[in-house]
Amino acid sequence: MKFVIQRVSRASVTVRGKVIGRIGQGYLVLVGVGQGDTKEDADRLMRKMIGLRIFSDENGKINKSLKDVGGELLLVSQFTLYADCRHGNRPGFTEAGDPQAAKELYEYVIESCRKDVPVVEQGEFGAEMQVELINDGPFTIILDSEIYRERKK
Repeated sequence: MKFVIQRVSRASVTVRGKVIGRIGQGYLVLVGVGQGDTKEDADRLMRKMIGLRIFSDENGKINKSLKDVGGELLLVSQFTLYADCRHGNRPGFTEAGDPQAAKELYEYVIESCRKDVPVVEQGEFGAEMQVELINDGPFTIILDSEIYRERKK
């Protein structure tokens, strides 16, 4: 599982010409589900994401979490995070999760985040989406469950 977390001052997602999700200050998170990803992987990445201290405190130090600043979340599914570009010029997506399993994990992430974050907006799984954001910083962090699995061994 991969999360691409962008600290934003605002972000939105549009499907078929209609805005379906919009946030102010917080994180736009692109969520990619890979083959074999589990709820345990999702839980680990969500804990890390929500606990990240990447907002500035009163002294200008990067020291505050999403909760500390009352931040919001916009979660957008993106299977292309599993693009394999090693061969040729057309990406392959064999490492992306099965669509049904990926949708279930994506929805699990949304519902789980709603337990800790008051405002959680979302994209539409499998839809053609237009995503707009103002990246604050810019500040982008990538969390990958493979890294955590390797450390456990």
